[in-house]
Amino acid sequence: MAGYLGRHRHRLYDKIIRVNHAGELGADRIYFGQMVALRRRDPAAAAVVQEMWNKEKEHLQKFEYLMAKHRARKSILTPIWQVGAFGLGFIPALMGPRAAMAVTEAVEKVIVEHYDSQLRELVADDPVAHEELINVISQFRDDEQDHHDCAIDNEAKKAPAYKIVNTIVENICKIAVKVAEKV
Repeated sequence: MAGYLGRHRHRLYDKIIRVNHAGELGADRIYFGQMVALRRRDPAAAAVVQEMWNKEKEHLQKFEYLMAKHRARKSILTPIWQVGAFGLGFIPALMGPRAAMAVTEAVEKVIVEHYDSQLRELVADDPVAHEELINVISQFRDDEQDHHDCAIDNEAKKAPAYKIVNTIVENICKIAVKVAEKV
């Protein structure tokens, strides 16, 4: 029984840490792309992006640590996540800060839902055994919710083609999450 339980928990951590690492790496690249597009055109918007980006760097660093600690595998698609996420941040931000915020809102909405799902899974398995990971994911979920709310406060919903951008970005993120859970 102990052997099965150990393998089950290792597979669970491998999946959770891999997808979260890929997601935080993607967030880091999205904000980098937004900064490249906005830093000279709109320094005020760039300052808002920089503040959120700083949090994402902390998240990425923590999941890199957890990856090593729990011997989790990185997604084999890491180079694709990096390039795709940079484009997802950069291209809409060329349309202006509202478009950048529309992307942020859509991404963070999916991530908050994803983190909530992981928390339910960990609590259902064993909240005591998973206390460290539950605490990390809970804190990061709250940070992502703050980023979502910040994007709305910074006029994400007034972006050109908001509904289209929102739908496309949400679907890209949902697909990326499903793929990163597996590879």
